[in-house]
Amino acid sequence: MHRRSLILTSLAAAAAPVAAWAQDDRGPDGKGKPGDRPKTYDRDEVLHAGSQFLGVTAEALGGAVERIFKDFGDRPTGYIAGTETAGALAIGARYGKGRIYMKTEEAPTTVYWQGPSIGWDAGGNAARVFTLCYGLGKPEEIFQRFPGVEGSAYLIGGLGVNYQRADSITLAPIRAGVGLRLGANVGYLSYSRRRHMIPL
Repeated sequence: MHRRSLILTSLAAAAAPVAAWAQDDRGPDGKGKPGDRPKTYDRDEVLHAGSQFLGVTAEALGGAVERIFKDFGDRPTGYIAGTETAGALAIGARYGKGRIYMKTEEAPTTVYWQGPSIGWDAGGNAARVFTLCYGLGKPEEIFQRFPGVEGSAYLIGGLGVNYQRADSITLAPIRAGVGLRLGANVGYLSYSRRRHMIPL
């Protein structure tokens, strides 16, 4: 009888933190509520928003989205819809402007980006950019530098994808552009609240 009482007391003590977590709606580490975590976008939502913005069919966009979802094994917490121009002759520059959309935010946040590149790269292009954001908890976290490696072959109506990463945030821009650009380059993009003409 004494042993049974001891076991029940131990189980009650072990269950107390779980009950408290369930009651105050915090995570098991006690750091915030599940409701505070960013909601994600599923594949159909991404295809619908992306195809409408980029002006391509869902089927044309589907291959790129499938690859991104497979690479990250998760769903994006937000996306950026914007436009950009870029040009290079070994050394290049890229400028863009868009809006960040997140389910946890009532209104989109305007963002600018600019950055240099260097590599075997020549030509220029203008593009619509639909960027999937992974690990982005709130829009303000985007305002930093994101290094990336890009191999691109832009033709008229071309579609390209590359990845950029900083800390625990990964960006996957999908570009549908016009122009002529061939090559591969390395560089970074700096995301900011205002336009900066010097791409550094």
